[in-house]
Amino acid sequence: MYVVPPPERSGSGSNGDLRVYQTWKGSNIFFLQGRFVFGPDVRSLALTICLIAVPVTIFCIFVARNLMDDFSDNWGVSIVAVAVVFTIYDIILLLLTSGRDPGIIPRNAHPPEPEPLDSSNMDAGAGQTPQLRLPRIKEVEVNGVIFKVKYCDTCMLYRPPRCSHCSICNNCVEKFDHHCPWVGQCIGLRNYRFFFMFIFSTTLLCVYVFAFCWVYIRKIMESEHTTIWKAMLKTPASIVLIVYTFIAMWFVAGLTAFHLYLISTNQTTYENFRYRYDRRSNPHNKGVVNNFRETFTSAIPPSKNDFRAMVHREGPLPPRSVAGGFMSPNMGKANDDIEMGRKAVWADMGSEHGDAKNGTDERLHVRDGELGELSPNVRTTVDEQSDRLGTRRSSWGRKSGSWDMSPEVMALAARVVEQNQNGGGSSSGSGLVTENRPT
Repeated sequence: MYVVPPPERSGSGSNGDLRVYQTWKGSNIFFLQGRFVFGPDVRSLALTICLIAVPVTIFCIFVARNLMDDFSDNWGVSIVAVAVVFTIYDIILLLLTSGRDPGIIPRNAHPPEPEPLDSSNMDAGAGQTPQLRLPRIKEVEVNGVIFKVKYCDTCMLYRPPRCSHCSICNNCVEKFDHHCPWVGQCIGLRNYRFFFMFIFSTTLLCVYVFAFCWVYIRKIMESEHTTIWKAMLKTPASIVLIVYTFIAMWFVAGLTAFHLYLISTNQTTYENFRYRYDRRSNPHNKGVVNNFRETFTSAIPPSKNDFRAMVHREGPLPPRSVAGGFMSPNMGKANDDIEMGRKAVWADMGSEHGDAKNGTDERLHVRDGELGELSPNVRTTVDEQSDRLGTRRSSWGRKSGSWDMSPEVMALAARVVEQNQNGGGSSSGSGLVTENRPT
């Protein structure tokens, strides 16, 4: 078993000798060097195997072995053989469901290219960043049908139609049905067929054990000429198996019937509970026959992930130029200054203007609470200009703004400083810096 270790710090080693499964960002657990991929709750798989194998073992020892003498020829041996073969087949289907890629979509290393918000932003000056957007929902056309696809912040991609992000495995899965805790894996495009065959075969196995337990009780009644209650007391193992398989049949048989309905209407469990296609038309429904053909006879697409491939080191995110604006990975460094509102902008302006006019580093500190003491004209001008300097939201969910001081801002700073010096305001100094007091 291989559990993905926490990511190493840059510079601590090279990725050249690592494979994809060793640097996987999802919550999956890998076996045999990435040949088998399981969900993070793979331990529940051992419990499921025990719930299947233990009752069948009890059945073969205490029921089927005693029936071997009651049937002529080789029919008695076939009862045990069928139970064993059916159990092995059921466990193989369980492992095929749990140990394969359910249809994981590889996540992107970087977000997709942003789009300009509208044409008015295309006229932004060379020193300004145009307002960009990364829409949460896009409309795409597939086979003449319009689908709305959502953006996944974790995988940094637009999910294809019928795809959803599993919060347990932390992956986007194609044709996501549900995450099954009994198999410890997501059920999606590449393992749904094996999942249905698993629950269907488990239902048949429960019926098989349930029926032959009653056959054995009937044989005891006929051989000893006794009542059904006394016959049941002579084989307590049969009573336990009858109760166990009866309860299990309600679960797996009901689940099988529900998925038969989903297959016939070409739905997934996620779509059935979230969208309720019975109240509106289902664009995926191709008819009962074609829906079953798509599920059981169509070729299973190959995995989009090569978990045993070597990891290639990727370079840094290249700068992006959009409509005269500039976007680069380093723009995030100014995030702290931008979120402080007017402080960083006025601080830089005050220092530049104060040095140019007076040749000193003295600056006037006007706190937010003292801004009301300025003259109405100055206060109105400051508020209007600060609104104009408000932050903008970029396409990556971070704030960005223009770093070039316009002539209007420089002129405003000079006018404010001059009014405070000549008008004898309540504050003194040669620069202007606003500070945010902690509340």
